Amino acid sequence: MGLFEPLHQELALNLGLAVIASSAAPLLLMDADRRVLAASPSFSRAFALLPDAILGRKIEALGDGEWDIPQLRTLLSATLAGDAKIDAYEVEIAKSGQGTQRLSLNAQRLDYAGAGPADARLLLTVCDITDAHAQEHLREVLARDNALLLKEVRHRVANSLQIIASVLMQNARRVSSLEARGHLHDAHQRVIAVAELERQLAVSSFDEVELQTYFGKLCDTLRASMISPAQHVTLEVCGSPVFVAANVSISLGLIVTELVINALKHAFPDGRRGAIVVEYRSAGSDWTLSVADDGVGMHSGGASPQAGLGATIVEALARQLGARVEISGTPGCKVSILYDGSLRAAA
Repeated sequence: MGLFEPLHQELALNLGLAVIASSAAPLLLMDADRRVLAASPSFSRAFALLPDAILGRKIEALGDGEWDIPQLRTLLSATLAGDAKIDAYEVEIAKSGQGTQRLSLNAQRLDYAGAGPADARLLLTVCDITDAHAQEHLREVLARDNALLLKEVRHRVANSLQIIASVLMQNARRVSSLEARGHLHDAHQRVIAVAELERQLAVSSFDEVELQTYFGKLCDTLRASMISPAQHVTLEVCGSPVFVAANVSISLGLIVTELVINALKHAFPDGRRGAIVVEYRSAGSDWTLSVADDGVGMHSGGASPQAGLGATIVEALARQLGARVEISGTPGCKVSILYDGSLRAAA
C-alpha cells in the first residue's frame, strides 16, 4: 500500500490545485513553511499581484510587505501544527496608494494519508469586508446620532409641556367657574405627568427603561405637584428592578399617572389620611401593574375608577398593551393591569 501513497499525495495536490484555479473566492495553498504553492486568479486580481510575485513566496513576503502581520504568522503556524484554527479572523492590510483593506480570513489544514509534518498543507480563504465594515460603522454612527437626537427632542418636548402646564395653571387662577377650574387643574396635572415621562425617557437607555426608578421619579413629581402637607397622604413604589422596552414604559407611566390622580381626587375626602402604593411584578412573560389605596373605596362615596376621562385613558392604554383591567379592594380600591404572556403567544 505504501507504494501508492506518493500517487495519492500527488493526486490530492492536483485536485487541490484544480479547485484553487477555478475558485471565485481568493484562495492560497501554502506548505509547512507558509510558502505559497498555489493562488487563485481571484486572489491576484483582488490584491493586484501578478502570479509570479505570489508563487514560491512566503505569505509575509507578498506585495510590499502588507501581509507581514506577526499575529497572522503565529496563527498560520499554529494552524499548520494542528494547534489552532483560523475562523473569520479579521486583519487590515494597507498597500501604498490603494488605501486600507479589511479582510476576514479562514484557514484549514489539509490532512491526507501518509502526510508527515513537513508535508502539511494549509488552505487560506480571504474575504474582503472593507465595504461591509464601513457600512456597519456608518449604521452605528447613524444609530448613535439618532439616539442623541431623540434625547434632545424629548428634552425639548418636556420643556414645551412645562410651558403649556404653566399656561393652564394661569388660566385656572383666572376663571371664576369652579367646574372649569377643576378641568384646567386636571389638564395641568396630566401635562406635568407627561412632561416628567418625557424627561425620564430622555435620560434613560435608548432601548429599555428600568421601571422601579422610572416610577419612583414619576411619583416624586406627582407627590410634589398634587399632595400638600395638609393632606397626609403617602405615595410609594414597590417591586423589583425590571427593564422594559421604552415604548412600553410610556404606556405604563401614563397608566400610573391616571390611576394616582384618580386616587388623590376621590379616595381621601375631607382630609382623610391614607396611602397609595404603585407596584409592578413580573413572572416570565406575565406581569401585573397595580395602583392601590386604602381610601373610602368605590362604595363609600368615592368615584368609580371606571368613570371619567382617566378611566377611559387607562382602558385604552391597557388594550394597547394587550392587557386587561381588574378592579378590587375592600377597604379602599385597587386597580390592576394584568398581562398574560401565554394568552398573547396563543393568539
